[in-house]
Amino acid sequence: MSNNASHYDAIVLGAGGAGLMCASVAAQRGRRVLLIDHADQAGKKILISGGGRCNFTNIDTAPDRYLSANPHFAKSALSRYTPADFIALVDRHRIAWHEKTLGQLFCDGSARQIVHMLMEECAKGAVRISLGRPIREVDHADGRFTIRYGDETATAAALVMATGGPSIPKMGATGFAYDLARRFGLKVVEPRPALVPLTLGGDEILFRELSGVAADVVARCGKAAFREAALFTHRGLSGPAILQISSYWRHGEEIGIDFLPSCGRNWLLEAKRARPRSHFHTIVGEALPARLAEALTKKLGLWGELANMPDLKLGEAERRLGDWRFSPNGTEGFAKAEVTAGGISTAELSSQTMEAKTVPGLYAIGEGVDVTGWLGGYNFQWAWASGWAAGQVL
Repeated sequence: MSNNASHYDAIVLGAGGAGLMCASVAAQRGRRVLLIDHADQAGKKILISGGGRCNFTNIDTAPDRYLSANPHFAKSALSRYTPADFIALVDRHRIAWHEKTLGQLFCDGSARQIVHMLMEECAKGAVRISLGRPIREVDHADGRFTIRYGDETATAAALVMATGGPSIPKMGATGFAYDLARRFGLKVVEPRPALVPLTLGGDEILFRELSGVAADVVARCGKAAFREAALFTHRGLSGPAILQISSYWRHGEEIGIDFLPSCGRNWLLEAKRARPRSHFHTIVGEALPARLAEALTKKLGLWGELANMPDLKLGEAERRLGDWRFSPNGTEGFAKAEVTAGGISTAELSSQTMEAKTVPGLYAIGEGVDVTGWLGGYNFQWAWASGWAAGQVL
């Protein structure tokens, strides 16, 4: 160990949401904390989230809204640090906020307010923050971790991995947490892009003509289903419903889209009885954007008046419109993924403290862990909750 090293109780790697929360909580409990990030600014992902207004939590947070190899792992942290706890912190800092749809909470002003709040909380505990200095080396011996960063060295009995996942690499995101975890013998569930647009190929390229068209749909994959907007893009499918379902989708699987979730059973047959002279694409166009209605009509091959179409054909068309099958050929990858699914295996960690079971003093929190929330503030709530849980015991 270097004689000129600075000594701390805990070193937190990563000044994102989880790292800032963890450092501030531990420091306010009297711990001497060093927070290091290779980026030149803290909370970079916070700043771009929610269109710059930060969708900082979701009031409907529950463990079943998270994906993990162990669906029970997130329960402890989420139950002990709730959306109400984070809202109380936001209120104490007099940050105005509002609820959008589906329990999503946003700042009235700017995401900068959330970063400023977390930095102020760190300052209350005198956290030492080092930005813009890459981590060059991590060693572990005699119950202490030694970190060489920039031209400095620091040691501590506790080390927290809070460097996130590889989603949004242009923000400086990397797989550093996984490399470090593997070095300490921890297993990593294969990371993959989540909350990410899906790409289409083959026959489905026809739908690219609809780039920019959006519709309220129900997207399904396996048992998961989400009702929100879907958006056609020049590469495939996006929009909230698609981003949500992408976390559940695996290569080779189909996704089903109900294009008309507001229409009851037999709505086409009822339309035929009520308005036999109406054209099929006109009826569908009353519920969907005209370009989409036309494209689906073309695919179904149903041109003409309803009166001339057999009930069986209309029944089949209704079934297809209610469960239109797409076979995505991939995703737009980590570059466009809002988060990363997979990560440091929860089997390696204590759900109470986030400490590694086999390496005392080593902790993993936030996006780098195999816990992935739905779209809409859930991943921030996991960052706050997991950061708080570790901060309580450092």
